[in-house]
Amino acid sequence: MTKKERYRHFLDYFTQRFENPQTELHFENPYQLLVAVVLSAQCTDKRVNLTTPALFERFPDAFSLAGSHFDELFPYIRSISYPNNKTKHLLGLAQMLIGDFGGEVPATVEELQRLPGVGRKTANVIASVIYNQPTMAVDTHVFRVSKRLGLVSAKASTPLAVEKELTKNIPQDLIPKAHHWLILHGRYVCVARKPKCAECALTHFCKYFERSEKSRQQQ
Repeated sequence: MTKKERYRHFLDYFTQRFENPQTELHFENPYQLLVAVVLSAQCTDKRVNLTTPALFERFPDAFSLAGSHFDELFPYIRSISYPNNKTKHLLGLAQMLIGDFGGEVPATVEELQRLPGVGRKTANVIASVIYNQPTMAVDTHVFRVSKRLGLVSAKASTPLAVEKELTKNIPQDLIPKAHHWLILHGRYVCVARKPKCAECALTHFCKYFERSEKSRQQQ
């Protein structure tokens, strides 16, 4: 099966069954999503969603967050992974939003990456979810699933390389959705240690399943 055929099967399946996938992070505006995504680095969305209600009640916008300090903010996110660094990042992020962007979350990946704690993956999430731009955030789920399905080549060894292959082969209007499709499939079906192939509807074009079946038959 060619790569083009794999993409067709992938897109056909998800566009027919999951037309409007959504992030599992809870947010009501761009500022809240930005904070939530920064907090979600190496942390589960579930844990972030348990943390952010009190955080957003106390700091409802960039202006209130920028006026805070480490000792006040830290207790709100102490249950999140790497709370020391993330406290510093959020304070710096809020201050830059006020000083450079008038309190608004910027729309371009380049501007977003200027913010403390915001790498390319986080910037791509914001640009995709908030501004519906054709950006592909490559986290561990996207990296793993795209490789297992055979959507990207084996030589794509970095998140950026995977991002470039995916955005090259997926229609621009579907890239924001495909980001969620890959994440959710990796989170609930194509899990890291023991992928649930028996429950998966994509095995008919999955390279990982092909190799697994061939290995099983040879035993």
